[in-house]
Amino acid sequence: MSSSPLLSRLIESLRCLPGVGPRSAQRMAYHLLENNRDAARQLGEDILLAVEKIGRCTQCRTLSEYELCDICSNKGRDQSVLCIVESPADVHVIEQIADFRGVYFVLMGHLSPLDGIGPKELGLDLLATQLDNGHIKEIILATNSTVEGEATAHYVAEMAAKRAIRATRIAHGVPIGGELEYVNSTTLSHAFHGRVEF
Repeated sequence: MSSSPLLSRLIESLRCLPGVGPRSAQRMAYHLLENNRDAARQLGEDILLAVEKIGRCTQCRTLSEYELCDICSNKGRDQSVLCIVESPADVHVIEQIADFRGVYFVLMGHLSPLDGIGPKELGLDLLATQLDNGHIKEIILATNSTVEGEATAHYVAEMAAKRAIRATRIAHGVPIGGELEYVNSTTLSHAFHGRVEF
């Protein structure tokens, strides 16, 4: 335990970050205070500014400091293809890696009745409004391949089917460069069921 109440408070605050336990938080706090106070000041200012200025895009619900994010306001994107993801981080990953030119809808989670997370909490009423507008031709379900993610994908696919909108699911399976002996049975099963022509 630190003899400084402020240092203890900083360490405890750093623990709110994912994957940061007491020891990691302590190392971060000491590093910022001992080696890089200017960076610590800048970090504090950037966090405060982000918390005050960043909200949600009114169309896709990703994080943005504008009413419409850069993706939704980009007229070069295919507005008829909507990718459904669980979090703004998923949008970032797809934008960095995939060659996707459509738009997104961010659920901000997945269905989890035991945790009190139902369709309303995920904004599925807003999604239904977008689907009812008639400009969406396809939804791509890119939820996580967890039980909850699969249940959420199934629920959204049913919403699309009721409106005669094509619903596809991103492929899950053996990663490129992966060896079969190290792939778990669920992943291998998905890979066999999702196989394509060679």
